[in-house]
Amino acid sequence: MPSTSGKQHRFMAAVANNPKFAKKAGVPQSVGEEFIKADKGRKFSEGGDMKESKKMIGKELAFMKAKAAPKAMIKHEKAEMKGMKKMASGGLAAGHKAADGIAKKGKTRGMQVKMANGGKC
Repeated sequence: MPSTSGKQHRFMAAVANNPKFAKKAGVPQSVGEEFIKADKGRKFSEGGDMKESKKMIGKELAFMKAKAAPKAMIKHEKAEMKGMKKMASGGLAAGHKAADGIAKKGKTRGMQVKMANGGKC
């Protein structure tokens, strides 16, 4: 049986090549070897999940309107499309200049507390 993903392929390769790992994982080495043999010549080069493009969201909106989808769904897709515009500019989605709202230069520097009477605590 061939692997269904790159992650599974790497796991089975580890099982097939490392008896200690196979025992820890609870998978017989013979199973790992069978998977590796079935995977010979296959490539698992799929990257991470791709973000939707504006064009794709536009197609989804047209389809939803044609099939009379709930208004909440359409509203969500439109909001998603607007969020993409803000993120495309390189800024934060909310349009803030500072990440935490109160960030100032030198905020990590500590200040020594001085007693009014010059004494110690």
